[in-house]
Amino acid sequence: MTVCHRENFKKFYDLTENVLDGTVTSLEPSEAESIDWLCSNALDRLGFATPAEISSFWDTVTSPEARAWCAAELDAGRIIEIDVESTDKSLRTHFARPDVFEQAAAAPKPPARVRILSPFDPALRDRKRAERLFGFQYRIEVFVPAAKRQYGCYVFPVMEGDRLIGRIDANAPATGETLNVTAFWPELTVKMTPPRTQRLEAEIARYVRFTNKSHAVYADDWIRPHDPFCG
Repeated sequence: MTVCHRENFKKFYDLTENVLDGTVTSLEPSEAESIDWLCSNALDRLGFATPAEISSFWDTVTSPEARAWCAAELDAGRIIEIDVESTDKSLRTHFARPDVFEQAAAAPKPPARVRILSPFDPALRDRKRAERLFGFQYRIEVFVPAAKRQYGCYVFPVMEGDRLIGRIDANAPATGETLNVTAFWPELTVKMTPPRTQRLEAEIARYVRFTNKSHAVYADDWIRPHDPFCG
């Protein structure tokens, strides 16, 4: 059986031969080929990574397998070691492709617009990596008991350019025409200037359209001070 499609969080299955072409199902890669593909593609998607991050990307490669793959690729010259600075200024060794610096230099500058991210956005998929690189501590609280939530059930990360600037609690009930904006908590070092607030409101308006609502309803004093004891 194979997943044929999804509706929201519900998966639908069908016989594999009805979903995948026979040329795909007839392929039988070896264990070594599978590990090589998984590790190589994890590194390409991450840009740079530690063996532990490569291992956890697909959650199918063990840490020893990822370390062995990195050592072999390093000896072959297909990857290099680089030092990456964390938000606490410490340096940590990562692996990357030899042209990583050229790719970084050629990458377009991120737009200045504000964006509400999905809790499953690739930038935040690895919570520990996001905290180490961005200084942003985040967890989705929809599965957390209400009494233990720090921010709210529907809290989403908010990014401006290449910087995570805060989190917003907004929900769009299945019935009704409004997107309910409960609160926005800027990070401790983020000042909510009028232009930044306008960019955030423009993103909320886009989110209204995305959720097929007619307008947003803001709670009183919805821009709240950062609470260092929350998150």
